[in-house]
Amino acid sequence: MRVASNSYTEAMLNQFNTLISQEDNLQNEVSTGLSVQAPSDNPTAMAETLNDLTDQAAQTQYSTNITNLQSSATSVYNAMDSLQKIVSSADEIATTAGNGTTSQATQANYASQVQQLIQQAVQLANTQDPVTGQYLFGGTASTSEPFTTTTDGNGNITGVTYQGNTSVNEVPVAAGTTVSVDVPGANTTGSGARGLFTDSQSGADLFNHLLTLQNDLTAGNTSAIATDGANLQKDEDNVTYQVANNGAVQTRLNNEATYATNQATSLTSAVSSASGANLVQTMVQLNQTQTAYQAALQSSSQIMQLSILNYLPT
Repeated sequence: MRVASNSYTEAMLNQFNTLISQEDNLQNEVSTGLSVQAPSDNPTAMAETLNDLTDQAAQTQYSTNITNLQSSATSVYNAMDSLQKIVSSADEIATTAGNGTTSQATQANYASQVQQLIQQAVQLANTQDPVTGQYLFGGTASTSEPFTTTTDGNGNITGVTYQGNTSVNEVPVAAGTTVSVDVPGANTTGSGARGLFTDSQSGADLFNHLLTLQNDLTAGNTSAIATDGANLQKDEDNVTYQVANNGAVQTRLNNEATYATNQATSLTSAVSSASGANLVQTMVQLNQTQTAYQAALQSSSQIMQLSILNYLPT
């Protein structure tokens, strides 16, 4: 009996193509871990997977935002902690110099110390985020120094001006949830985020209070120094409030980070459930397909040899 070579060849090629396609699909399942590679594989599972993958991308961005906010919050806290020490030192000077027993020379020395504290405070007011380079206390005007100074002929600071704004960035950390770690350097509007150095809501006006204290110390105005101490207490209370608020924000960010981690795990599980491949079963199917392909090759080789013999003279 003769073999119909054309029909056999066509059938053989169809079988090879089917096996190769199956092998490719199974190898993709193994490499990606997904059993659904195209909408036609399983339209419902594909729709669920695409939704989950979209949520995954959003969750990844939320996690990145949280990490960046945590870094900025730490930088803000470090600056506030140093500022708290400066205000406390100034308050101690005002308390000591206002008791009426210090000499003129001692008061002049205190005035020099206050000038140093002012310079340190200005440096802190113009602190930049070590990661982003943004200025921490300029509100949303964070690309240039928020505080500028005027000085006398000796280089001593005689005035400090705020160039920033009172706005703060609200950054999304979850669906429908935002957090801000920004603290404007000054806010005299009476509403919104409290200013760190100047705030009309709390009566804080640190630079002006420090400059006034310095001038009163230089003039030996003991009675005025007592008032300076009361004003500096408002500054100290305001900084304490800001430190406590920063701590609350950091706690919230830690909670959001935990939630984000749990959400990421849940979404990964959802993707796997909707379109994940059973790797053990897939590997078995892949081995079976590869075995079938090798068998088809051997079979076709033997049949092709037989077909050739049919054409040889007997």
